[in-house]
Amino acid sequence: MVAEALRKLVRFFWLLPGLLLWASFPPMAEKTDCVFALAPLIWFARNRDSKANFRLWFLNGLVFWFATLSWMPAIVKNGGPWPLVALGWGALAAYCALYFGAFGWLSSKVWAWVRDGGAAWRRPPRWPYARRIFAILVAEPLLWCGLELVRSRLFGGFAWNHLGLPLVNAGLGSPAALGGVYLVSAVVVLVNGTVAGIAERMMKRTTRWASLETLVPFLLIWGIYGLGGKAVSACKPASDGANELRVAMVQRNFPCVFKSAERENPIAAYSNLLANVVHTKSELLVLPESALSEFGTVDSPRSLAFARWAAEATGVREVIAGGVRFADGKEYNSAVLFSNLAMPSERLGDAPLPVTTPDRASPSATRFARGIPSRSPVTQIYDKVHLVPFGEFIPGDKWITALQKLAPVGSCTPGKLKLLGDYGVAICYEDTDSAQMRRLARLDAKALVFITNDSWFSDSVEAEQHAWQSVARAIETGLSIVRVGNSGVTGTVAPDGRANWLEQSPGRSLVDSRGTMCDSVALRSGESRPLAGPPSPQTPYVLIGDVPLAVAFALLIALMVLVKYRDTYEKRRYLSM
Repeated sequence: MVAEALRKLVRFFWLLPGLLLWASFPPMAEKTDCVFALAPLIWFARNRDSKANFRLWFLNGLVFWFATLSWMPAIVKNGGPWPLVALGWGALAAYCALYFGAFGWLSSKVWAWVRDGGAAWRRPPRWPYARRIFAILVAEPLLWCGLELVRSRLFGGFAWNHLGLPLVNAGLGSPAALGGVYLVSAVVVLVNGTVAGIAERMMKRTTRWASLETLVPFLLIWGIYGLGGKAVSACKPASDGANELRVAMVQRNFPCVFKSAERENPIAAYSNLLANVVHTKSELLVLPESALSEFGTVDSPRSLAFARWAAEATGVREVIAGGVRFADGKEYNSAVLFSNLAMPSERLGDAPLPVTTPDRASPSATRFARGIPSRSPVTQIYDKVHLVPFGEFIPGDKWITALQKLAPVGSCTPGKLKLLGDYGVAICYEDTDSAQMRRLARLDAKALVFITNDSWFSDSVEAEQHAWQSVARAIETGLSIVRVGNSGVTGTVAPDGRANWLEQSPGRSLVDSRGTMCDSVALRSGESRPLAGPPSPQTPYVLIGDVPLAVAFALLIALMVLVKYRDTYEKRRYLSM
């Protein structure tokens, strides 16, 4: 009976890697756990068969993803039917866990090739130790980050919580400037593999601590971080007054689904919030996704009037906000840039900001109430390109129109990628798409602006996990990021990954509450719309993207298939003789 209990305890031990990996991400955010969490599983993959590896890796992936996606049930309180939410939670966790299982299965095949001692129809390998070094330095890291790339692109992609994100948010993300967050994930796998190798040699009671398996990975990681640091430094915009933009950010925390008892006067709410940024001399005001929904579509007269009122109240020249629009019978999730709103001489200075209803407020607020803007601002609109399946559309709902009723926000239509003025804008989930952010950087964006409405998952860890993605995008593109979430997280990220979040206490971001924040961000100078100084170079990742990783991963899979085919062919030929 004791032996049976011990066996069950050992089985539970093999699920600890998934829990340790989950602890690397919010809410626990023990960022360095990721560098050793997978070491036991990698050791297992090197010594067991492919079926056992798939099962163990899949179970650990299921533990990790089920725990890290624990924010999904939060949508139930906002109208999501709990049976469908529970089904989606489990299905998405299982789908993502399949990539864990695929890595375990593929890596066990690699290590079967490493351990190959030859056969009657085939000679033993000439350099067996070279195979081992290849598996540790190349095969394992490449398999993992290649599968992450597939998960981020296949079926629209689910680019969430990459293995390298904890290191990126720990200030160790400079390799992302070379190969994106995927290269940082490869480094994490390489460290885990080195730890597994050290443990393996300790169990075998060897003393070769300076062996190639320890020294070469250390030198390789040192070289990657050296090159990454140089790339980040070379692409960092100049921090001078001519290349800086003063930005005001408003986190209103309005509910995603309004109820009659929760409705309030939006002007009164924004008056209180904007009062905090009157004296900051900001040039750009950023409001979150869906901020204009209370005033109509983003191109409605009321939205224009609201932007004009907000500009006069704060003295900004430009306003970026999100909402919806309809054109040609189609619905779009959009962001709008209102520019040419207020010149510096028109700032209100020390004038008090109204906190009452529009008809008792300043003349600009009165004009807003009538829907009459005092001047005609320049309006540019961006329609969201990367839509969220089962959120902003149901797959196939354009052909089976009855499915459109199941989409929480209606059946949206994707737009075309473009800049809003000098800014590359991402709405909600788009900021997880590194390829799209890279395209915005190549369009000569001077900074990235992320707006989102995560109040669908209020009172959960989703907002913090979402904000972590922004740090990787900043390093990958070499651009400053302004991020505004309706319920959080709001703040800025420098091109080298230094984040400055709106906090409710030291080290704790302000979430599910209202607040405002002002900060200065460095703008990239360019040739087409030059600012001060020479054009800032773009990061290697912006220039070459994921092509090297995709090609290397495809070649590795092809090589594994060829080796398997050759072995099968030689075996059949030998047996037929």
